[in-house]
Amino acid sequence: MDIALAQTFLEIVAARSFVRAAERLHVTQTAVGARVRALEEAVGAKLFVRSKAGAALTPAGEQFTRYATMLVQVWQRARHQVAVPPGRQSVLTIGCENSLWDPLLLDWLLWMRTSAPHLALRTEVGFPADLMGRVASGMLDIAVVYAPQQRPGLRVELLMEERLVLVTTRRGSAKLDPKDYVFVDWGPEFAAQHALAFPHLGNAGVIAGLGPLGREYILAAGGSGYIRLAVVRRHLENGKLRRVLGAPEFLYPAYAVFAESADPSVVTAALDGLRHVSRSAAALTNEATARKRRPHASKAVRQGSRPRPVR
Repeated sequence: MDIALAQTFLEIVAARSFVRAAERLHVTQTAVGARVRALEEAVGAKLFVRSKAGAALTPAGEQFTRYATMLVQVWQRARHQVAVPPGRQSVLTIGCENSLWDPLLLDWLLWMRTSAPHLALRTEVGFPADLMGRVASGMLDIAVVYAPQQRPGLRVELLMEERLVLVTTRRGSAKLDPKDYVFVDWGPEFAAQHALAFPHLGNAGVIAGLGPLGREYILAAGGSGYIRLAVVRRHLENGKLRRVLGAPEFLYPAYAVFAESADPSVVTAALDGLRHVSRSAAALTNEATARKRRPHASKAVRQGSRPRPVR
């Protein structure tokens, strides 16, 4: 069987649409339709029912999903192993969501260099839907994403629950001004919670689709916005940014996604590394937060006043 047929099948399953699958595969809808017909002829069963709403799996299609996933994963693994660089035993490919790679992916690479030198590493950064699809099709061994969707044949593991905190370059008044507020798009869940907490900031002066872009813009041009605590820790310590006291915080968890049939000899070390750097990042963040709070408490005690509760 042409492996492209199985890959096309899985892309349609993920997109639930022939049209969207064609866009993701960068081919025409005619080509997608032709591949599906060829696949249905090969397996001897109808796999999809098409309608105006999209494409739904038939009972035969539901059964074939698991086998298509295994076919693609075996092919990708074989292709990777043939291309293993000299001195390495296997190749591991990992993808990370655009707003999560910094500094997680670099820390992970450094950990893997010393703890798993037998593995050759390939990394990429992308959008969650694409990364999930590439894991399902076997083109990625692991994806690190926020709010992953459950898919057949994939396992999801929570790595860390990072916090989004409101930071600013402003001095004096803590009142937020839409003119210099940067709305960083951390996803629909964040957007909904943010709208409830700050209805007056619905028309922000700048909207950033990527966390690193929003952070660097605030540092360069000034302003306020929600950024991941781990990546602004050093800017808070050196005074370039400061936390807005009393502002709500939002959770921003990171998950590792990998295939249930993944080769343990390859993914086990990678997952251990992700867990390690995630724990280290959480510990540093908690330590920095506690250190930031201690001087305020000591000052309050020396002055004979009651310390204000930490929110």
